[in-house]
Amino acid sequence: MTAGFPSGSGPLSFLLPKAKVGYKVLKQVNPDTGISSKAIGIVNSFVNDIFERIVGEASGPEHDNKSSTITSREIQTAVRLLLPRELAKHAVSEGTKAVIKYTSSQ
Repeated sequence: MTAGFPSGSGPLSFLLPKAKVGYKVLKQVNPDTGISSKAIGIVNSFVNDIFERIVGEASGPEHDNKSSTITSREIQTAVRLLLPRELAKHAVSEGTKAVIKYTSSQ
């Protein structure tokens, strides 16, 4: 739950993926492996929860109130605060690659 919003209905919930993310990731990593719809629901709930926690941390009270934009640096800091060390390192690395790829395509 973020800022009084039920899970999945926060102010940034429109950014949450509409498709089943867990299934897409599983097929990228292990194309021959199946997964039940209940397990997909659990994975998607987990992804949505982590997303809301990161956004909540990145846009916390210390966030510059003059700007309504959360920067990649604020997201990176939130990830480092919320995730365990090795997972945070991997997430920051993948996020950095995604930002570089995005900015180079613009």
